[in-house]
Amino acid sequence: MHAPLIERYGKPSNFRFIGMHLGLPLAAVLVGSGLLMGAGGDQLLADRIYSLQGEQWVWRESWVTRQLLYQGGKWFSSAAMLMAAALCLWAWLASSRSARAAGLRGPLLYLVLAGVLGAGMVSLLKSLTNMDCPWSLERYGGLHEFVGLFELRPQGMERGMCFPAGHASAGYAWVSLYFFALLLRPAWRWWGLAVGLVAGGVFGVTQQLRGAHFLSHDLWALATCWVLALGVYLCFRRWGMGPGALSAVPSGACA
Repeated sequence: MHAPLIERYGKPSNFRFIGMHLGLPLAAVLVGSGLLMGAGGDQLLADRIYSLQGEQWVWRESWVTRQLLYQGGKWFSSAAMLMAAALCLWAWLASSRSARAAGLRGPLLYLVLAGVLGAGMVSLLKSLTNMDCPWSLERYGGLHEFVGLFELRPQGMERGMCFPAGHASAGYAWVSLYFFALLLRPAWRWWGLAVGLVAGGVFGVTQQLRGAHFLSHDLWALATCWVLALGVYLCFRRWGMGPGALSAVPSGACA
């Protein structure tokens, strides 16, 4: 039943697997970053959103964007992760009595670790990269001049904590469902990926409408969550956790 997947992702195809799941996505992110951050795509899109709101961030405090999609989305994602953690704990406790629980414990542990690490890394990067939200910039009614990612901020300017996009990462952390499916039932992997992309996309658009982020902030939140999810997956495959059909990880993948 799983022979095609073994053929596609077996040991002879390790390079192909890494290329498809790391090389191609990072290349797309770099091209997207060049267009958004280098060629002004971020400002072009934000200008349009700001103009549609009458040169102000009307949707910053609206009930739909702030209460439902921002606060509600954050709570929903946290509750889903807590549910995954509870299922993981059950699987480990029941594994000695249930073959099904034993088969689930590795994939569920992966899902929790990858999701928490992805969102956590985005939060860490936000505290280090020192970039402003659109609503803080003079161009959009704020007080600060724009300072690029690799530029020095003027002395005395307060720190910015808006890159990558934190709220979007609460959705994009669920791209780990793609690799969760590879560990458990590979045929479901595209559905898992769709869940993470849709959740992160909705959360990201919400924050762009509020003036909280540029599109590139969301792009790098997705990239961070994806790379962490892939890295944890490779380690789990090396450790032999999960009953999936792949044998895609080289012996030194996590060395």
